[in-house]
Amino acid sequence: MNGPDPSDLTAGAVAAHFRRLAVPAAIGMLFNTLYNVVDMFFAGLLSTSAQAGLSLGFQAFFLAMSVGIGLGAAMGAIVGNALGAGNRRLARRTAAQGVSFGVLASLGLMLAGAWYGPRLLGLVSEPGPYRDAGIEYYLILSLSLPGFLVAFACNGVLQAHGDGKSLQRALIAAFFANIVLNPLMIFGIPGIWAGMGFAGLAASTVTSQTGVMIFMVSRLFRLGTMARIRPGHFVPRKAMFRDIFVQAVPTAFALLITFLSGFVVQFVLKGFGEHAIAGFGIAIRLEQILLLPVLGMTGALLPIAAQAIGAGDYQRARAALFHCWKIGFVMTALAFPVLWLLGRPVLGLFTDDEDVIRVGLAYLRIESFILPAYMMLFAINSFLQALRRPVWSVWIGLYRQGFGIAFFVWVFVGALAFDETGVWLGVASAVVTGLLMALAITSRVADRSIGGLWHKSGLSGRETPG
Repeated sequence: MNGPDPSDLTAGAVAAHFRRLAVPAAIGMLFNTLYNVVDMFFAGLLSTSAQAGLSLGFQAFFLAMSVGIGLGAAMGAIVGNALGAGNRRLARRTAAQGVSFGVLASLGLMLAGAWYGPRLLGLVSEPGPYRDAGIEYYLILSLSLPGFLVAFACNGVLQAHGDGKSLQRALIAAFFANIVLNPLMIFGIPGIWAGMGFAGLAASTVTSQTGVMIFMVSRLFRLGTMARIRPGHFVPRKAMFRDIFVQAVPTAFALLITFLSGFVVQFVLKGFGEHAIAGFGIAIRLEQILLLPVLGMTGALLPIAAQAIGAGDYQRARAALFHCWKIGFVMTALAFPVLWLLGRPVLGLFTDDEDVIRVGLAYLRIESFILPAYMMLFAINSFLQALRRPVWSVWIGLYRQGFGIAFFVWVFVGALAFDETGVWLGVASAVVTGLLMALAITSRVADRSIGGLWHKSGLSGRETPG
């Protein structure tokens, strides 16, 4: 007797689906963040300028990679809706088009990035070794864009089918590969090869991410949905590309705003010195580790809610959002004491520069108070994507990471003359006020799409959202 279909997220306990999707995702992201921590560690063996350059170049790279993250979210929403509606043919064709979209988008971004990347980095940094390191890191890392974008597209399809383990396995393998590749490519082999120095950090990522892409494509083709796939399905189709574009671009743009806000922060921090940029770069990676369970949980919300909405079961979609928030509050409460008690000793593992530690510790302690706000915002973004209304994430992001950060940082640093702490207080103010705006917008969108967010009303449970 056959068991339940693991790709069907419209039946069974919502909590069980969250566990099945969120735990592997969180573990995978843990190893992905540890991957970045390893990079920061090896950069620290070179110099503080190398650490600052790594942080700077990575920010620029994420401007391009945001398209891949948006593509993954788009595939999760479109394929999830199709699966919830029982339309496997549409799911299959969309998956093939998503892979093609990722290949073409990555090539375009590589060409464009060769022009805008160095100019952008020059705008937000002062002349010197850390700017040169950041530009070098960015240009080499751009070669990994096809690997990142295609892997994101595949992961969106796999998650829509309830598969959260494939990316986890790929990221774990990439982490261990990076531990070997980093020293090999930076320092070389004594007597045989001198190594690439700082550039080896980027070359290591290009190599490992290509491996991730190959693995994710192989997992995609093992799906039952892809059994009848044909080469012609990968030929770009205008209508399907447009549908993917409409879903991917708002999410990518919202992330673009996020990373542009990082450049606003970098622009302000450069006035305090490279120790401020290095402290921010180390601290934000440590914060990401504690947010991983939250990101896994909020990421799992997208396929669960998308399938429920595709099936017309709006109460299940609401229940999934509330369950995500409930567990998220517990997770962020547990992270609070960790940041306060272990922040300094953990920062000390990456640098012995007291100014770098001071800046990083101030960031972590202020951020600890707004972790629940981040969690709710991440969940709202997933829910809006599942509703096929990602454009609202752009407006939320424009306020929170555009106007909000610039305005509140100016208040604390420019008007009140705070030191680096004023930057963190400005970020926190933007996040809290952005959450209030996001709740108001999501409530209004839900009223029109699924009969309400906070209670059942209006639409029947099996009506298609408009």
